[in-house]
Amino acid sequence: MDFDRYQNDLRAQRKSNRTLGAVLALLGVCQLVSLVVIASIVGSERTVIVPPNIDKSFWVSKDKASREYLEQMAGYVAWLMLDVTPSTVDWKRNVLLNWVAPDQHAAMKTKMDLEADRLRTNNATTSFLIQQLTADEKEQSVLITGRLRRQINGTDVAEPDTRSYLAQFHYTGGRVHIQTFKEIPNVQPGQVRVGDAGSGTVAR
Repeated sequence: MDFDRYQNDLRAQRKSNRTLGAVLALLGVCQLVSLVVIASIVGSERTVIVPPNIDKSFWVSKDKASREYLEQMAGYVAWLMLDVTPSTVDWKRNVLLNWVAPDQHAAMKTKMDLEADRLRTNNATTSFLIQQLTADEKEQSVLITGRLRRQINGTDVAEPDTRSYLAQFHYTGGRVHIQTFKEIPNVQPGQVRVGDAGSGTVAR
């Protein structure tokens, strides 16, 4: 009697397993179809994303980012590049390199390694107070204006002075890359375009 009950339970369990397997297979097919649909619309729709350490969302499309997003990214890059001390420069360099365009990565790393050595040798720090961010959606660039403060051993080497920087971004493959970050002569917004600043890697 117990053996018969065992056989009945075993058959019921096998039937249940077959049903469960069919359900799982169906779910797998549905998931695959969903992934195909998502992949087909990527690049044709605007996507709302959040830049690092920022709690405000902006749109990006296939190869462009909104003015607001560019401004927030430029402020973030300026903080990584220009607000540095001997104890933070290595960490900020490594973070920034994750955002640099692949074709600029080696040159950028060399420049930042030299800057890190200079800061440590002189026990120097720099800080940058942003005063204005002006984005150009067409060029995917941002003009950054602010006051740069430089110190050695905790003492100002000069009065903080106004500096301007041009940040150019390239958006592709679902993320933004830094193409250029360089100091330029102080100008008013609209007086400089990416092509006017010359080519080059990230610098200051």
